[in-house]
Amino acid sequence: MIKNPYILSIESSCDDTSAAVLQGNKVLSNVVFTQIAHKEYGGVIPELASREHIQKIIPVVNEAISKAEIKKSDLSAIAVTQGPGLLGSLIVGVSFAKSLAQSLSIPIISVNHMHAHVLANFSSEPYPEFPFLCLTVSGGHTQLVKVNDYTDMEIIGQTIDDAAGEAFDKAGKMLGLPYPAGPEIDRNAKNGNPKFEFSKAKVDKYAFSFSGFKTSVLYFLRDQIKQNENFIEQNLPDLCASIQKNICDVLIEKTEKAAIEYKINTLALAGGVSANSQLRSDFQTMCKKNNWNCHIPAFQYCTDNAGMIGLAAYYKYKAGIFDQLDLVPDPRLSFQS
Repeated sequence: MIKNPYILSIESSCDDTSAAVLQGNKVLSNVVFTQIAHKEYGGVIPELASREHIQKIIPVVNEAISKAEIKKSDLSAIAVTQGPGLLGSLIVGVSFAKSLAQSLSIPIISVNHMHAHVLANFSSEPYPEFPFLCLTVSGGHTQLVKVNDYTDMEIIGQTIDDAAGEAFDKAGKMLGLPYPAGPEIDRNAKNGNPKFEFSKAKVDKYAFSFSGFKTSVLYFLRDQIKQNENFIEQNLPDLCASIQKNICDVLIEKTEKAAIEYKINTLALAGGVSANSQLRSDFQTMCKKNNWNCHIPAFQYCTDNAGMIGLAAYYKYKAGIFDQLDLVPDPRLSFQS
């Protein structure tokens, strides 16, 4: 087994076509093409996403290899997201990866997308020490994960309905913000005062729920607009700040309780919502207050990207964990798979 293998990784779980090349755990290139065709629909259209992946995967892979300044013949393995995600999108990535691996006579490594988000924290030193607690927050998932090793992770709490990313996007849609609304809420919140209160779900201590929060925002806006049809426009920064604070408060409160109960003093943040400026700040403040070690990936490794897929694959490569060419995509791939 090669000590520092060149691994080409492919990510196509949703609406980002991405390819990266790693040498060992060092990311040499990380190319991401973000599909913009979905904006006019206010959300990702699965069939459209699949077509875009088909069009972009070859040029994105070629660009990643070119930027890494290697040849395809230098590769030791191909890594690819197996799931979870959109079936059509996953099929494009897995089919391409299997074909390329077979043509080069090198092994293929499947990666769980959610494991990769966690392991994005190994993209730069200092690395987290095991065991650590990771709050993973994305458009489709909100999870508290106890990470015992690179390939040994367990969920201790997760959302029972909508994820935090969905809450941002759907609340933003109510405000008339473009998709994806999370970054727009973050931008507007910087000039706002979080003076509005919304309901918080009372669920099991490490479970998350944001469906009631969305309903609370909807009813609040409906009542205010009845009295003043320009309410949203006149209060947009304050509304964004209030929505953002509500979501972040829930995430931080549960994470802090879990770290104290499990006696874990190394914490990490991951997932697309970890790019949110207030969540990053609140997470760092929480860790500083409790004298905990804090790890947050660089912005480029927060949202979906092949660099994190390659990192997860590298540790599977070291452990000798490979897949066969009968690998199939799994849109509902469980975290423990």
